[in-house]
Amino acid sequence: MKNVKYIILFIMVLMPFVNSCTKLDEKLYNQVAVKDFGKTQAEQDALVGVIYPGLQVYQFNDPGLLSLVEISGGMAVIPRRGGDWWDGGSHSELTLHSWTPSSAMVTYGYILTGDLGGGTWYKIYHNITQCNQIYALINTGSGDPALKQRTLAQIRGIRAFWYYVLVDNFGNVPIITDFYDTSLPKTEPGQRKKVYDFIMAELDTITNLLPKGGPSLTYYGKFTKGAAFAIRAKMYLNAMVWNPQGGTKWQQCINACDTLLNMGYQLEPNWQTNFVPHNEVSQEAIFSVACKAGDGGNSILGYTLHYKSQEALNVWVGPSNGIAGMPGYIKAFDTINDIRCRESFLWGAMISRVTGDTIYTAENRPLIYSIDIPRHNMEDGWGSAYQETGARCWKWPPEPGLSTSMENDVHIFRISDVYLMKAEALVRRDGGSNGEATTLVNAIRERAFPGMPSKLYSSVTLDDIMMERRFELAWEGFARQDKIRFGHFGDPIPGWKDYTDPIDVFDNPAWFPSGHTHYDLFPIPQAARNANPNLMQNPGYAQ
Repeated sequence: MKNVKYIILFIMVLMPFVNSCTKLDEKLYNQVAVKDFGKTQAEQDALVGVIYPGLQVYQFNDPGLLSLVEISGGMAVIPRRGGDWWDGGSHSELTLHSWTPSSAMVTYGYILTGDLGGGTWYKIYHNITQCNQIYALINTGSGDPALKQRTLAQIRGIRAFWYYVLVDNFGNVPIITDFYDTSLPKTEPGQRKKVYDFIMAELDTITNLLPKGGPSLTYYGKFTKGAAFAIRAKMYLNAMVWNPQGGTKWQQCINACDTLLNMGYQLEPNWQTNFVPHNEVSQEAIFSVACKAGDGGNSILGYTLHYKSQEALNVWVGPSNGIAGMPGYIKAFDTINDIRCRESFLWGAMISRVTGDTIYTAENRPLIYSIDIPRHNMEDGWGSAYQETGARCWKWPPEPGLSTSMENDVHIFRISDVYLMKAEALVRRDGGSNGEATTLVNAIRERAFPGMPSKLYSSVTLDDIMMERRFELAWEGFARQDKIRFGHFGDPIPGWKDYTDPIDVFDNPAWFPSGHTHYDLFPIPQAARNANPNLMQNPGYAQ
């Protein structure tokens, strides 16, 4: 109990410094000096535990990371519904690929000043600052050197994960590792390559010091060797986009996937085991956001469901009728036979559990979730949809009677994703069909279409693998990344957006592979550049 009291007191004194870059004066808290804290595994675990709640950025909320990547990637959409969900055009900009560094989407979706509730850019750098702070405290403290190195490796792993997210979405971002350095960081041409190389160097240094990979309740939600190799596989898979100067890395991706496939992770026989409440039991989970009902819980239902659907679903979360599946994305499924479709998307009539009648919206229309999202009042080019239109996210089903955010964890990386990454790398390496790739994809499809051998492939193409990723990983944060890698990010979405024009007066071919556009990267927020003039804007955006 005495150690627990010290741990709690120490964590409490960390909180005022989460955004500080000034030197901390030594003070005494109860009977333990800060410099003397962290000598034992339990004390160091308490320190490292401060950085894990930051992973909550990796889920759906408004604004939030998964919202940015799934909407811009055409997997989901937030239509305007009367006076709701316009917000200065921020949500339409994500679908239309019309954002700018100072647009409503950027201002609202990336950095909100004045509190800790800001958007993706702000929160990620807040999390990196926390990593740097805890790293500095442990690194300069006393304690067993070997224990310290293992703990520091875990912190550097989480920091590398955040830079993986940044190199994917923002590209040319500052690398900050010294908590006590108060100078304004600088970026310059070629910065994305530097960030790519930094991530790989960090993983090379820390991997052997990390906890073992493989399913483990002891290390569940922690940064392990499995998480390190999952990031490594993603870095190699996307190398042709993120670091084209270094060339393709298909064999390196295959090798990283093989390492993961030999760690004991395995496909769950029941696909939904990965998403139901208390899904920490999943044997597929490589790296996860541990959610807790209430504060820090999975908040997707409040973000997606209609206000009046609570009575039909026995879910009492105060929903806001926001995000829905993009109709064309859903229709690409076998909506009848693929179990992943109905377990990822909710559509149909909402029937009152009390009266047995169909529920009606405030617009006096039956609350029947539709896949299609017809719009009216299209004079402004975006229009307005009725409240009930759009299939809602149902990938993380709630416990009955839920009245708060959910316990359902969000698995950032799953082994089924590794199956598909390896299959893609094999086909790209060989320039065509590959028998092992076909076997890997069919293992995924056997689970999705139980007892239906006609749904298996005799030979897979890159297009097959691209579509299988869409079916398997809907709502999981890969729509934008995958479409960019496959060269389809700018494709039109019938009824919603035209082709994203790849020709722009600001485009610089040295920055982007052929066929890509500057919208492949989000802009550096103008608010961030106003605070730090040393930050270079991404190419293609007004400087």
